Amino acid sequence: MMNFCGLLTEKKEPVPLKSIDAQLEVKDHVATLVSTLNYENKEDKPLEAVFVFPLPGDAAVCHFSAQIGKTHIVAEVKEKQQAQEEYDDALSSGQQAFLLEESEQSPDIFSLKVGRLPPGESASIRLEYVTELAVQADDGLRFCLPAVLNPRYQPQGSEGPSVQVTSVPASLVPYSLSFSAQVSSPRPISKIESSCSLEPLQYLNADQTKATVKLGGGHKFDRDIELLIYYKDAHQPSAVVEAGQASAKPGSLMGDPVVMVSLYPEFPQSVMSSLATCGEFVFLVDRSGSMDCPMNNSTPQETRISSARDTLLLLLKSLPMGCYFNIYSFGSSFEHIFPKSVEYTKKTMKKALEKVEKMESNLGGTEILQPLNHIYSQACIPKHPRQLFVFTDGEVGNTKEVTDLVKKNADSHRCFSFGIGEGASSALINGMAKDGGGQAQFITGADRMQPKVMQSLRFALQPAVNDISVSWDLPKGVSATVLSQPITAIFQGQRSLIYAQLTGPSSEEADGSVTVKYSLAGHPSQNQLHFNLKPAEDSGLTVHRLAARTVIRSMESEERTRRGHQDEEMKKKVVELSIQSGVSSCFTAFIAVNKDSGQAVQGPLVRRNVPTVMANLGLAPQRAHKYRHAPRDNRSLCLENSGSYRHEEPIDCNGAIGSWEDVSALSDDDEQPHKDPLLQLVSLQNASGSWMLHEALAAVLGKTKEEVEKAKPELVNNEVWASILALIWLHGFKMDAKEEWELLAMKAASWIKAQNAPCVSECVEAGNKLLGCSMKKEALGI
Repeated sequence: MMNFCGLLTEKKEPVPLKSIDAQLEVKDHVATLVSTLNYENKEDKPLEAVFVFPLPGDAAVCHFSAQIGKTHIVAEVKEKQQAQEEYDDALSSGQQAFLLEESEQSPDIFSLKVGRLPPGESASIRLEYVTELAVQADDGLRFCLPAVLNPRYQPQGSEGPSVQVTSVPASLVPYSLSFSAQVSSPRPISKIESSCSLEPLQYLNADQTKATVKLGGGHKFDRDIELLIYYKDAHQPSAVVEAGQASAKPGSLMGDPVVMVSLYPEFPQSVMSSLATCGEFVFLVDRSGSMDCPMNNSTPQETRISSARDTLLLLLKSLPMGCYFNIYSFGSSFEHIFPKSVEYTKKTMKKALEKVEKMESNLGGTEILQPLNHIYSQACIPKHPRQLFVFTDGEVGNTKEVTDLVKKNADSHRCFSFGIGEGASSALINGMAKDGGGQAQFITGADRMQPKVMQSLRFALQPAVNDISVSWDLPKGVSATVLSQPITAIFQGQRSLIYAQLTGPSSEEADGSVTVKYSLAGHPSQNQLHFNLKPAEDSGLTVHRLAARTVIRSMESEERTRRGHQDEEMKKKVVELSIQSGVSSCFTAFIAVNKDSGQAVQGPLVRRNVPTVMANLGLAPQRAHKYRHAPRDNRSLCLENSGSYRHEEPIDCNGAIGSWEDVSALSDDDEQPHKDPLLQLVSLQNASGSWMLHEALAAVLGKTKEEVEKAKPELVNNEVWASILALIWLHGFKMDAKEEWELLAMKAASWIKAQNAPCVSECVEAGNKLLGCSMKKEALGI
């Protein structure tokens, strides 16, 4: 009988990866992460350890090295095929070698190979990357260290082989993780939050501009590690100038200074006070089998699909009268409620909600390209800008094809994307929003989907910004070459980031400025930032590497669109910049060979796949294996990443928060409300924004129908009275969820004002008395 040592996989194979130590350094809105992966071979044969793991999709991987005993080897970036050949040659000759490469399908998946680790030997691998921190709608800066890698569904016929992932449930992950973060900013740090357990935040100075935080002990690998960092006065524009690399050629990206400019446009209040009442709103909802997973472990009864249904209810109730809309859903195939987008009316909203109520995660795999192509093939509606909302858990294998398609159609729409649950692909979610001129949001842990989606709906209802241009005012002889993609969308209070290479004589005491001009609702506007050209101290090459990553991603995308037409020339440029900057790309890899080890490592080489984490779905242990192999059909879950599945017993995750058939008295739209009081009230609202006076509304208010009717002022009709009561209840009892209902309340207030009803003030007083509130008419917007 074989005697296994150390940690074992579910296949009883020893795992050479023992621990991961991750140290994060955040400077304002740029993050540098250093991960140290510690390996040990406790077997009697040399090993090749292969670890497939996720990284943020927009990260610039810029350092890879290995420490074996006293020998330290720094990897070089080389063309991918050359790197792979050098790795194979090293192994065949008995040398130790290390290879780090990016997946060709998705830039957020990397493969690390530790080759020929001798028996009894230890190795420490250091991996470093830099990334920008995305600003969330609540002004928090989000950093995510992906810990969960859900194998991606590879659509039939898509380009390239699927990424082979060895995964186990979180409870069986055979290595430990430690994580710490140090944060510094010119502005005080208000707070740091996380979906994971953190030790108390420690400030390092009196003005609270430096702080440190650590992950609590015993991290269970059941979620990604997400940090939300909040600064005071976060919306301050800034510019960081970084000196070029002394050893690099002047005139090259790495040799010249690079500036990173962060702008936060503030729109005139007169424009922002009136949200758009037009637009075409297209909602695309993932109904693949994995959408039946719980949103989180603390509320397993709330599944991803049930939360999506609740969110669609809020969205549909919040749309303005006269706009156009449609709802698509997809899995292996796709469906749409209407053949093409229809005008938003009482009748069309009722039909849509009837369909939404019946949505289940029963459409199989995750084929998102087909519905996207169908949506883009539909003619746009004049004077109704198209806004696309995509809801998915992101288990997609053809990420680059999807984001390329969104980018190709960027001129016809704005794309808002939502990653649902642990392990959602950051490359997919962020890529769709970035290439579609919209905004990305992630719903993880105990997050509620509804407030984040409603925040994005507010952005979508903002007036479209047109004619965007960027100009520079620099000292004589100095010029700026913009390295970022052109800005295609600007939202109130959201950051616009610009990288530019500065060429010409350095003049550190001089100042420059950058101006972004645009047209907002027909009015010319601009935002300007003045900055000093003196390079920042201690910034290393972080800004250069982020700028290089931006250029590399842009060229990779262009190469894919031109494939077959001079693509080799573009690929050559990517490889050159990747090698020059030391930043990974899909055409390069990091390769390190230990040529100082003396004697060749003898013996047959044994491959060990290091398992990554698959989402902990709160399933019974004996069912975890079946979860991995179940078909993606109705009420089933699957984490296979091929296009075919073998059938086993499906796993039933009982759904949502109650039937929509709990009351008999309904609104004129015949929706059947949820048990949640807020969603029940929302479901009773009419498309116009009003409410009807009936028993179901009274029940939400905690009253009988007779009590509500008796309190009504004599001269006011039932509908106005019911609508005022609904507004009082929302403002009086649900202010903690205001982000969810604010838009539909604005619609209700507009409807009430349009009725020119008598005695509105008397109604508010009577409503306050009935419900025990003290709301003012002005506070209700009426």
